[in-house]
Amino acid sequence: MSAAAAGTGKVFIVTGAAGGLGWATVEALAAREQARFALIDIDRDALEERAESLRQRGLEAQVFVADLSDEEAVAALVGELRQAFDRVDLLVNNAGITHRSLSTLTSNRVIRRVMAVDYHAPVELAQGLLEPLRRAGGCVANISSMAGWMPVLGRAGYCAAKSALHQYFETFREEVREEGIRVLMVYPSFVATNIEHNALSGDGGRAKHKQSTIGQVRTPEWMAERIVDALESGKERLFPRDKSLLGAYLYKLAPRLFLRQMVKNFRVELEVGRAEREARSGAQPS
Repeated sequence: MSAAAAGTGKVFIVTGAAGGLGWATVEALAAREQARFALIDIDRDALEERAESLRQRGLEAQVFVADLSDEEAVAALVGELRQAFDRVDLLVNNAGITHRSLSTLTSNRVIRRVMAVDYHAPVELAQGLLEPLRRAGGCVANISSMAGWMPVLGRAGYCAAKSALHQYFETFREEVREEGIRVLMVYPSFVATNIEHNALSGDGGRAKHKQSTIGQVRTPEWMAERIVDALESGKERLFPRDKSLLGAYLYKLAPRLFLRQMVKNFRVELEVGRAEREARSGAQPS
């Protein structure tokens, strides 16, 4: 057993911790509770900087670099985490990627990458850390999206991944409830993070057109405070109080009306897709 595992105190594990909502959540947690932090991301330099800032506050922080789109890398990460910690009080599955491209113009490689990071990695981490979660009576917090509840033009793969995440962990919660493991599902609307700045195009490059949004775009810090509030109060689901929640209800009650409004709000996706299709075929845009 490592020195970290032999220590006392809670252990918080956060993926996508180098910036955005992941780092904001780490800071919100650190401001309220003493814990050992495991910071996970693909960006080593940014992680080391974040970890050092926690150490300067007297908190223990370890860095774990991993590409969560790689199944073998996730398995190796699970092994490292189990070696380092004999308990896990909180696993925050925050890391995520998205795409902005019509489904018919999106490569299978992009869909598989989005599914790997947004769905498979959270599942594999939760399953791989079951024993330390049981030991601590811990919680798995998954950062999902309102896109998992309703379709969004240009995000078919992302919607599918977040819908799968929702269904899996809503089921998982009931299967582990009597073992003392809790699950918090977080369904943000639009948050100003790098996930949209780094959105993939259909061919796997960087999406070039601007993100379409509905309602207010929240800061990561605003969202992180509400996530920690939900954790402290024992909530099982955290929904936004904005137009996206109304949209989810509308989709369930009047789907055709919702879809017409959705196409209107996200029409830029169709226009960009049409231009891209014409460019690929060699035709001149009309």
